[in-house]
Amino acid sequence: MKRALVTGAAGFVGQWLCRALLRDGWDVTGLSLAPPRGHTLGEHERSAVRWIEQDLRNPQVASEIVSGTAPDAVFHLAGLSFVPASGHDPVAGFSTNVGAGVALLAAVRGARDQGALYPLVLMVGSAEQYGTHDPAEGALSETALCRPSTWYAGSKCAQETMALAAHRADGLRVICTRSFNQAGPGQVETFLLPSMVRRVQALQSPGDGTRPRLELGNLHTTRDFLHVADAVEAYLSLAAHGVSGEVYNVCSGIGVTVEALAHEVCARVGVDAEVVSDPKLRRAVDVPWLVGDNAKLRSTTGWAPRRSRSDIIDDLLHAASH
Repeated sequence: MKRALVTGAAGFVGQWLCRALLRDGWDVTGLSLAPPRGHTLGEHERSAVRWIEQDLRNPQVASEIVSGTAPDAVFHLAGLSFVPASGHDPVAGFSTNVGAGVALLAAVRGARDQGALYPLVLMVGSAEQYGTHDPAEGALSETALCRPSTWYAGSKCAQETMALAAHRADGLRVICTRSFNQAGPGQVETFLLPSMVRRVQALQSPGDGTRPRLELGNLHTTRDFLHVADAVEAYLSLAAHGVSGEVYNVCSGIGVTVEALAHEVCARVGVDAEVVSDPKLRRAVDVPWLVGDNAKLRSTTGWAPRRSRSDIIDDLLHAASH
């Protein structure tokens, strides 16, 4: 039985990944700072994961965890995922998004040098690393220039740089992703799509003959959404078929503006709402346009997304009603 170590296992994507690994017969150890919440993992699945509540930023802890679990693959998801959070406390953001990854890589190198194991490390990064690009350039491939424009994006670029340096300097088996927006049941409402679904469901007619108003930030911000279930399948495909030392976009390849997304959600809910921009809700940190090209991932692994954006919305609606 193959052994997997998942860092950030109690998080949104982490729980989905644990579930997929268990389904495929892996022995799973989940590392997190706190127990998992929500209903992504059933009771049997939750008890099947070996949970460790420790701080990966401590090099001694990282070494003990890697040597103690002896994984065949490490899926490094731990880190701050909410873009503004890294800007609010850049030191903590860097420590979490870079320090933890470096401690993990050093621990893997130490275990490898002792002849104990030689695991693959999948380092999950972010599309935010690309920064601002002209949509006329077309969907972003992995060769597009990374020019991070937020503290968060800078920290994820640094994580990737250190991971690839570990591969080149010490031969560690490392694969990096630049993951675009992932959404689905279990995601907290600080993120756009689950928040939008909840808000549309709560809309009520003003009763004066006018349409209800859905107030959002920048309506023209464009993003590439992938169902979280497809995202974790991409990670599993990369663990099986990805090339060490390479970077892969994990995305749908389809962009949508916030305004168009809002109208899609309204249509699925059956609400005729007026979608308007509220200047107070606009975020200065938002990159205007992020749409990825997944051709490299497809050609290397055979992976392809199986779910549409409508499926994401429907799954969020179903989860909200249960």
